[in-house]
Amino acid sequence: MLADRSGTVVALHTNTPGFTREMAQQSLTSSLSHQERWWFGSKNLYEVFLKPIYFGPAAANHLLGFLVIGFEIDDHVASQISRIANGKVAFYYGDNIVTSTLGPAVEAELARQKLPEADRGISQAQSVQLDKERFLETTLELAPQGSPNVRLTVLKSYDQATAFLQKLNRLLLGLGVLAVLVGSTLVFFISHTFTRPLSSLLSGVAALEQGDFTYALDAGGGDEVAELARAFDRTRESLFHTQQNLIESERLATIGRMASSISHDLRHSLAAIVANAEFLCESHLSREQREDLYQEVRAAVNRMTELIDSLLEFSRTRASLRPTYGSLRSTLDDAIRTVKSSPEFHDARIDVHQVGSVEGWFDHRKLERAFFNLVLNACESLPSSSGKVDLELCGSGSGVDVKVSDNGRGIPDPIRNTLFEPFVSQGKENGTGLGLTVVQKIIQDHGGEVVVERTSPEGTVFRITLPHPAPGARTSDGGASEEPAAEARINSTKQA
Repeated sequence: MLADRSGTVVALHTNTPGFTREMAQQSLTSSLSHQERWWFGSKNLYEVFLKPIYFGPAAANHLLGFLVIGFEIDDHVASQISRIANGKVAFYYGDNIVTSTLGPAVEAELARQKLPEADRGISQAQSVQLDKERFLETTLELAPQGSPNVRLTVLKSYDQATAFLQKLNRLLLGLGVLAVLVGSTLVFFISHTFTRPLSSLLSGVAALEQGDFTYALDAGGGDEVAELARAFDRTRESLFHTQQNLIESERLATIGRMASSISHDLRHSLAAIVANAEFLCESHLSREQREDLYQEVRAAVNRMTELIDSLLEFSRTRASLRPTYGSLRSTLDDAIRTVKSSPEFHDARIDVHQVGSVEGWFDHRKLERAFFNLVLNACESLPSSSGKVDLELCGSGSGVDVKVSDNGRGIPDPIRNTLFEPFVSQGKENGTGLGLTVVQKIIQDHGGEVVVERTSPEGTVFRITLPHPAPGARTSDGGASEEPAAEARINSTKQA
């Protein structure tokens, strides 16, 4: 509100309707004469602040008028004070309740009761009954003496205090139940400590039934149960060695079946060698014709050597590994160079990415052959113009992961589920179906795993996981073993 120097209201603005200019004029006159800070009109209560407006400095006393700013005591203010006081509140102007946080029935009951006046600003707390609910009430005078009676009444409900006590009782009851549960758990833990060896033995029997020979048993102590656990562990180890021997025997039997299966391929290659050798004996052939016949003989010999060497790989056990310490990056680079030595893959795009250390104790010569087979398969599936092969090596504390990715035509549907079985091949003119089988054999001998992570018409991803071998798996001298004769022959042929 703005007023001139005579105290006449010249402008008024309120956020809520009802407080008129006449009410403002009357309240301003009272404030100028009695320094009244509370204005009331049309059920609206305001706390006001009056400030004179001077022309120039205040000491010159050139009064122009007055500015009055008032803040309404409404439901929002009452709600804020109610949260601070943690109770119900009511604002009075005289004997009338201006606003409150009480319900309509409780507010009407409070308006009918005559509460005692506050002594020296605040009254003594007392109990009141409002609409079947008991409250603890106290009143605070907000206006100075001689001004209209403006006060704030705060009420705390006995019912809410009773509810709090009931909640506290429930909390104590819950803590008691929790204490019982904790005690029961402690008793169970102590009991489990005495029965744990027997439980471990039963779990080991269940694991052995599922084919797990590495389940850790609790064989500590010197009682009968611990002795039984140690005897079971010895029996399990014996069964494991027996099973390994059976597996090796089955592998040798498989080699016999495989030799019978590839006899046709060997005869075909031998027939090609004999036929081309007879042609070479003819004298009228030109040098170019003799070179072509020689290359066909050489290709047939390479196919036969590859078949024989693949069979020999299946006859070797895991004990034939000769690990040496070195980097798998160098092994992979050697395999890539061998693939690129072939004329059709001389310009193949092959990218290698390495993350972390990829060094360790591995049979690098055998792994080179496994990498060679995977990279060769990837190159053979590439499109002629936009093909590429991505190789990723990622080293960690547990081992090394190798990914071989290509954007080729993908693995045909008929062989996806039997991809690693012997003699599974499709779409390759000279494929023997042993390449991926050899790869799986070499990786498994290293304690690792090779899987097809993804395949589609847009490409294929093979993932190899190679764990770091235990120190006992290394050779005593740390050196590399001599490569068998057949493998040495195929490596020398590929390099040529």
